[in-house]
Amino acid sequence: MPSKRFKKLPEKTSDLPSEVIEKLITEVKKNCTTKFDESIDLSFQINNKQKKSEVNIRTVVNLPGGTGKKVKVAVVCEDSKASEAKDAGADIVGGDEFIEKIKSGEMNFEKLICTPAMMIKLSKLGKVLGPKGLMPNPKLGSVTEDLKTAIGDAKSGQVEIRNDKDGNIGVSIGKKSFSDEQLIKNYNAVIDALDKEKSNNTLKGDLIKNTFITSTMGVSYKLKLGKVI
Repeated sequence: MPSKRFKKLPEKTSDLPSEVIEKLITEVKKNCTTKFDESIDLSFQINNKQKKSEVNIRTVVNLPGGTGKKVKVAVVCEDSKASEAKDAGADIVGGDEFIEKIKSGEMNFEKLICTPAMMIKLSKLGKVLGPKGLMPNPKLGSVTEDLKTAIGDAKSGQVEIRNDKDGNIGVSIGKKSFSDEQLIKNYNAVIDALDKEKSNNTLKGDLIKNTFITSTMGVSYKLKLGKVI
């Protein structure tokens, strides 16, 4: 049964014509009628089923307006780098013993960063970390000697963009409490990252078929992109 709050939200918004982000942010915020600070989320349907191969998008983007979330960052590194990781703001830092804890299923962190030297040991935990999307990856900047930058990025508003097997990508661009300007900046950063990914892939037609915007407990609106991607 839909709640009283939900019944008050606009109906059949998916039948409306698509609109630009500047117009829709106001509508989406109006629908944030819960007591908590709802997330503003984007949902993309991409054209990933190609004749010759599937398109898989996986990248990270630094949101200039931040995410509004506190991210718990863990670092696996040699003892000589432990103090560097702690000074950079890592919440959990460890080596071999920490790897054993992860192996036994102890994963109370949202982002894992690893130095190249320790990655050989950590790579054996693919079955544990892989399904949760926590396995560090050099392409995404989470296997690195530069722990300070990686931890700073993870803490300040870095999000991962990846599609599922059906070609859907979900990404949050901030919270209801964010200014429209912050949300638009974050949205543009996501669009630029997808545009870059398109040029890195050979595909027939457009990469993005449909885009929607919604809040955590709100209704969805069709979003008109500023450019064809």
